[in-house]
Amino acid sequence: MKVSSERFLRDLHELRSFGASGIGKGVVRPAFSDADIAARKWLVGRFTDAGLTPAVDAMGNVFGLADGPSLLMGSHSDSQPEGGWLDGALGVIAALEVARVAKETGGPAISVVSFQDEEGRFGGLTGSSVWSGYSDLAEVDAVADYDGVTLKDARSGIADMVTGEIDPGQFKGFVELHIEQGLTLDAADEQIGVVTEIVGTREIPITFTGQQNHAGTTQMHLRRDAFQGVSAFNTLLNERLRNVVTPTTVWTIGHVALHPNASSIVPGKASFSMQWRDGDAERLRRIEQIVRDTAEEVAEARGLTVYFGPMWELEPTAMDARLRGALERGAEAVAPGRWRRMPSGALHDATNVARLMPVAMLFVPSIGGISHAFEEDTDEADLVAGLQVLAEAVTALND
Repeated sequence: MKVSSERFLRDLHELRSFGASGIGKGVVRPAFSDADIAARKWLVGRFTDAGLTPAVDAMGNVFGLADGPSLLMGSHSDSQPEGGWLDGALGVIAALEVARVAKETGGPAISVVSFQDEEGRFGGLTGSSVWSGYSDLAEVDAVADYDGVTLKDARSGIADMVTGEIDPGQFKGFVELHIEQGLTLDAADEQIGVVTEIVGTREIPITFTGQQNHAGTTQMHLRRDAFQGVSAFNTLLNERLRNVVTPTTVWTIGHVALHPNASSIVPGKASFSMQWRDGDAERLRRIEQIVRDTAEEVAEARGLTVYFGPMWELEPTAMDARLRGALERGAEAVAPGRWRRMPSGALHDATNVARLMPVAMLFVPSIGGISHAFEEDTDEADLVAGLQVLAEAVTALND
C-alpha cells in the first residue's frame, strides 16, 4: 500500500483550520462546539470522497464505512478547551489515508471513525463509552459541562447529521494511531511506540467540610480549615504511597474548589478530584484503600467531615497480540532500531472499544512531551512514519 504523505498532511492541516486558535498550531474544538460540528461535517465529505459510506450515531460518532467486514481505524477529532492540532486528529486522518489507498488499490476493507467527546466535556471518552455499551446514553444525557449545558442539549447541534446506530459486529478489530503525549520517544530520538497496554484509571471526587470563619480573629489552633485538610491529605498520601507504587504509577489532585473562596474567610469547604493511574488492577485497588483511609484520618485529626463521590473507573487494557504484532513488524520495516514497546499512561478510545473487539495502538513522538496545549507538535517526518507503519501493518494482516 503506497500512501500519499502529501495528501495526508494536507488533510491534517485542513482539519486544523476548524477551530484554529491563532496561536501556533493550536486548536479550540471542544465536543459539540461550532468548530467541532463543522469538522465532523467536513469529515463526512472526506469519507464520501474516499468511497466510504458515512454514518453518524446519536452520540455524534462519525464513521466512514467500507463494504462488508472491515478493520476499523481512527481516533477522535474533538479537542481540549485549549488543545493541540494532533491529539486525536492524527489518528482519524491517518486512518482516512490508509482506507482511501486501500479502496483505490483494491486492498483490504478499512473503515474509519472519529469518536465524539473523547476529551471529556461530558465525562471521559464519552462517545466510545456509549458506543461500546459501557455508558447508557439516556443517563449520560443528563450530565452537564462546567457551564451547565447538558449533553442532551449539546447533541441537538448534530441532530441533522444522525443516520442511525452503527453495528460493531461488522468490524474485525480496531487500531488507533496517536501522539504519545509524553517525553519517552522524543527523549530517546525514536519514531514509533507500539503500545503494550493502556493503564487503568480511578477518579473520586472528595469534599472536606469544616467551619467557615473569620480569617483575622480565628486562631490557628481553633480552625477547622477545609483547605488545610487538602494540604495535609496531599502530604500524607505521598508518604503512604511511597512503598506501594512503581515508577510508572501516577496520581493527581485536581479541580480544587474552595468555598467561599474569599481572602478573609477560613474555607469551610474544599472539593477536589483525586485521580490515579496504573497498569495493575490490584495496585489500583490498594491505592484506592489508601486514598480513602488517608482522607478519613485527616478529617478526624482536623475536625472535618469527608465525603466521597462515586468513583469513575476504567480497567487496564492489554493490546491484542495479533494486531500488536502487525504494528511491530510495520515499525521494524519503517523505523528499524528506532521504535519501542511501551505502555500508554493516557486514556484513549481503544480502552472502550476493547469491550467489543481486539484493539491495538501506535504512538509517534510529541516534541518536548507537550500535549493538551497550543504548543503540541510532532515533526512531519514522524507523522508520516506513523502513517506508513499503519499501512505496513494492514498489509501484514492481509497476508
